Amino acid sequence: MDDVEAAPDMWRKAEPENLIVMDTSKGRIIIEMLPEVAPGHAEQFRTIASEGKWDGTVFHRVIDDFMAQGGDIQAMNGEGSGLPDLEGEFTFRAKPGDMPMNVIGPMDSATQGLYMGFPMGTQAQFLAELTGDASVERWIPHCPGVVSTARTNDPNSANSQFFLMRHQAEHLDKQYTAWGRVVDGFDVVRAIKKGPEPNGTPISNPDVLEHAYLVSNMPEDERPEVWIQRTDTEEWTARLAEADQNETDICDVMRVPAVVSE
Repeated sequence: MDDVEAAPDMWRKAEPENLIVMDTSKGRIIIEMLPEVAPGHAEQFRTIASEGKWDGTVFHRVIDDFMAQGGDIQAMNGEGSGLPDLEGEFTFRAKPGDMPMNVIGPMDSATQGLYMGFPMGTQAQFLAELTGDASVERWIPHCPGVVSTARTNDPNSANSQFFLMRHQAEHLDKQYTAWGRVVDGFDVVRAIKKGPEPNGTPISNPDVLEHAYLVSNMPEDERPEVWIQRTDTEEWTARLAEADQNETDICDVMRVPAVVSE
């Protein structure tokens, strides 16, 4: 907490209702959701975590330089989550002024940047002037640490399964619903046991998601506090300007720091 206390204006406190803690057989992972980008998915995963439906599920498909997939409630209990499948929320629309990004490149034409610490892809801002709703299309790119949603070939078939990105996968952008990012425990994500085959299966004695819960459901005096470094600062503007000069992708910019106080 020393960094936060030394410069409190440089940090924001994550909202407890947007924090999911996953205690796994490899360690603890803390995820921050961004409900603005995928409200239906955020609400469903809040419910799943609150009701303990993920507890005891395994990471059944893990590819080393790709992702770790888990949350298959159907495989565990034979009944599934009891919740409806979700309509795809692969992209969303936003007025640039309502969700101001710190971007790589000129503001009017930039196509990637950061919003509240989340990597963000976007249509160029100048296009908002040409649309009927004064908005542009945006999405969370599948950068390392991003949390997304598994589905079948049906775009509206996501339910309870998620995957944690271990590496960038641009081909998933706007095809799968990304809704959060790992703010603590990315080393745990990288340590989850991988499958021997190229498709990440089968895994003998897979790692287990022992317990998942929503921080807002915990007693207030037991809740972890998570502080995220703000990305609407001069420091980050300079960092993104350097990324522009070096033609660096947003997924290759340093991970936004977070501090957890238990």
